[in-house]
Amino acid sequence: MTSDRLDIHNSDVPVVCRSCEARHRGVCGALSPEQLVQLSRHTRRRTFDETTEVFSTDERAVTYANILRGVVKLEKLMADGRRQIVGLKFAPDFLGRLFRDQSDCASVATTGTEICSFPKLLLERIIEEVPAMRERLHNQALNELDEAREWMLALGRKTASEKVAAFLYFIACHMNPEDNAAKVPEDEVTFDLNLTRAEIADFLGLTIETVSRQFTNLRKARLIEIHHRTHIVVPSIKALREAGGS
Repeated sequence: MTSDRLDIHNSDVPVVCRSCEARHRGVCGALSPEQLVQLSRHTRRRTFDETTEVFSTDERAVTYANILRGVVKLEKLMADGRRQIVGLKFAPDFLGRLFRDQSDCASVATTGTEICSFPKLLLERIIEEVPAMRERLHNQALNELDEAREWMLALGRKTASEKVAAFLYFIACHMNPEDNAAKVPEDEVTFDLNLTRAEIADFLGLTIETVSRQFTNLRKARLIEIHHRTHIVVPSIKALREAGGS
């Protein structure tokens, strides 16, 4: 929230944190300059290419992270080797399963992605000392629960057309981070969609052919424009939301 944002020119804030959106809108926004200094001494910025694992399910968790740039998908591996996308994370989301030594989901970069990672034990100690950070993490978990319920509704009750429109609306909201779900502009929104049609189909429980057909229908209805296969223009976000059944 704007009222929580620290002045980006505050000389007490570590240089590496001054222009970081995870500090302004993410969990680090709850920390004082002194606490940011303490955390920044142990942070590491890392970049990942598309399709690269950020965190694996078969490794012991020793770090958490904030997403600084890009989109990360959460995948679950089934017994027969199939993978299912169960969630998407955007900047400046927190990445990691708190207070567990191992996650049951793999985190995979869907675009060129940058994260800021920090030691698990250090952050858990800070969480115990800073109620405001604990509250932010709690709120993020509740938001993810709300999103999961929305997708349960979409998967169980919505038509294929509504599912794809709702999915694009979801992406548009998260790729325009200055706007929260209640304040998304009703005029034009643009974003890059770097998930394949196959990944979208898996996420929505549809076939690739159905997803492609619904993209074509949305384009013909002038609800979206597609440029260079991945760049999406939404002339009216309100119209897209309504097409998604919301």
